[in-house]
Amino acid sequence: MEGRLLKSLTMMMVILMSASAKIPTTMDGPFNPETRKFDPSLRRGSDDLPMNHTRLKKNVTSNFPEQIALALSTPNSMWVSWITGDAQIGKNVTPLDPSSVASEVWYGKKSGVYSKKRHGVSVIYNQLYPFKGLLNYTSGIIHHVKIDGLVPGTTYYYKCGDSSIPAMSDERLFKTLPLPSPNAYPSRIGVVGDLGLTSNTTTTIDHLIQNDPSLVVMVGDLSYANQYLTTGGDGASCFSCAFPDAPIRETYQPRWDGWGRFMEPLISRVPMMIIEGNHEIEPQASGVTFESYLKRFAVPSKESRSNTNFYYSFDAGGIHFIMLGAYIDYNKTGAQYSWLQNDLRKLNRSVTPWLVATWHSPWYNSYSSHYQEFECMRLEMEELLYEYHVDIVFSGHVHAYERMNRVYNYSLDPCGPVYITIGDGGNIEKVDVEFADEPGKCPSPSDNIPEFGGVCHTNFTSGPAKGKFCWDKQPEWSAFRESSFGHGILEVVNSTYALWTWHRNQDIYKENDIGDQIYIVRQPELCSVSPQLSQTKQSDATGFGVHDLHGSSSCFLIFVIAFTWLHFL
Repeated sequence: MEGRLLKSLTMMMVILMSASAKIPTTMDGPFNPETRKFDPSLRRGSDDLPMNHTRLKKNVTSNFPEQIALALSTPNSMWVSWITGDAQIGKNVTPLDPSSVASEVWYGKKSGVYSKKRHGVSVIYNQLYPFKGLLNYTSGIIHHVKIDGLVPGTTYYYKCGDSSIPAMSDERLFKTLPLPSPNAYPSRIGVVGDLGLTSNTTTTIDHLIQNDPSLVVMVGDLSYANQYLTTGGDGASCFSCAFPDAPIRETYQPRWDGWGRFMEPLISRVPMMIIEGNHEIEPQASGVTFESYLKRFAVPSKESRSNTNFYYSFDAGGIHFIMLGAYIDYNKTGAQYSWLQNDLRKLNRSVTPWLVATWHSPWYNSYSSHYQEFECMRLEMEELLYEYHVDIVFSGHVHAYERMNRVYNYSLDPCGPVYITIGDGGNIEKVDVEFADEPGKCPSPSDNIPEFGGVCHTNFTSGPAKGKFCWDKQPEWSAFRESSFGHGILEVVNSTYALWTWHRNQDIYKENDIGDQIYIVRQPELCSVSPQLSQTKQSDATGFGVHDLHGSSSCFLIFVIAFTWLHFL
């Protein structure tokens, strides 16, 4: 009785807020496609921050910890990562000994009182190029320690380092998330993609910090260290254009160290969950790839039984996140697909009602950039995600913002996920401004070739794009798009409603300045049967074509919920 009353009260509050603030919900959709063009008074990009920038410089000495970062492990445990020692770059480099410095975390519920201590592992990595004129790199010592026995919703104080030297960090703090439950959620989840290290990046992260997230989801392309030669200097918005004679896609690995320092004020107190993007590939001549990504970051791979950093899952209160890899095998015969099936089968939606998926490269994208680039992945995995009723999908890769209507297989579908592209963190490659449906802007099928996988471009057989490679107008599945840098905030209210807000970098940052905002509404009762029956049932009931929530139907719905509430009382 109390649970039903609480749900009714919460739902009434959400609807009242939506009606008063005129925030749309997905039940109002599908929305007519809307485009907000790039503001010509803005620059499309910005210069990278120099390595001597105050937020990128190393501020500790010897074996003291720096680049401290948190990541979720299980609902009652957390990964703490940091780096000690000095990285080296040059023709000849000598790797450090990871065992020379201990990996310790002291933590407790009171400042200065550390009731528990945990030890972990330490590693280093090399980025080697046996080419004339190219420099090699070896990292500092990277430490990963899992601390456990944590109480949900509790503030913890911690220090990390090696107490025998002694070389311990200053005290930091974090607050744990709630346990998996349909009635408990993180207060705010920041979603960021394609970040880099520019002045636009600075605005993005400064705004995100002001938004006070309790969790950050990073959808790939982190440091953009591979926009440089190994000798450093200036980065390029187009590597192949600026360095056509490079014998390999080089990276300037000190940018990773600068990125870790830049992000530390945020991610040393808020867990950050990441997935790899194409800028993390970083090939070496020996065929080794993804060394920085694999060594620098701790993710719950063993905890989610994937045993790889390329894909994994985790819970954040009543949300189950699936982090998928777009640059390793995603075919139905592969290990990732098999793991995904098993992960979804074990999912209990009565405990974690919300199912959110993330990977770097968007399947639905109406920009010219990366248009239909990952059709192969969509064709392999979309049906499975649809079958298990994924609620939201976040991707990056395209350096702009786009929110889709609910869609499945390029058709409007009330049971499809809400896909959101948020690759607009502020990197050096500039914002994307061209749309594939504009005259002369449709790329050829040979233009957008993925770094991994084949080419499975679709020539459409029905609808507005019948017989074409591109739409001749903004597709009906594209609800809203804008070419701007920014970040997003997801606030899950209960098992039914979640508020999604996109903030643009150019806005004066305060609550009333938003680029896009909508309540995403789950309707599991309408999508629990076969897809065909589900689609018919929802379109006949409260799905697409529903009356405006802020009109007469809004008043009726509020009356019904208020009546229910009074009945319970």
